[in-house]
Amino acid sequence: MKRKVFEMQNKPEIDAFDTRILAELQADARLSLAELGRRVHLSQPAVAERVRKLEAAGVITGYRATVNLAALGYGIRALVRVGRADFARMSRFIDESPEIVNAWNVTGEDSWMLEIAVVDVEHLDAVVSQLCLLAETSTSIILKTLRQHQVMLPRVKHIKEAAA
Repeated sequence: MKRKVFEMQNKPEIDAFDTRILAELQADARLSLAELGRRVHLSQPAVAERVRKLEAAGVITGYRATVNLAALGYGIRALVRVGRADFARMSRFIDESPEIVNAWNVTGEDSWMLEIAVVDVEHLDAVVSQLCLLAETSTSIILKTLRQHQVMLPRVKHIKEAAA
């Protein structure tokens, strides 16, 4: 009997220049390659090549504008924990619900965690009522955002790990 060997995906080698590039792009993805090069002390072609390699390796997965939901008329953001629900029905509900900003299939007591944005309490009630038809829910309104879109850099190995 042949033994299956699972290989870990090759993680790209990320050096100090790549780390600075990632920090700058996460802070402002609209930087021109010339400006990015100036900030990280590399030529524009060198920065372009590094960005291309980070994209190809799946480290950089996209670029987007972030918006202020309140400025768009969504006065309430909430987190909704959803119990066990049929995966296909829940996936369809997520796809068809524009109020769902983020959706995660999770482990633990709940099967789903949803972040929703709604206009008011009446709108919140309508969305949650639809979710209640699929599974048990628990809703928490977000009062204040203390951190969002944290810049994430490569994990630094601790001294103990490096010595092992």
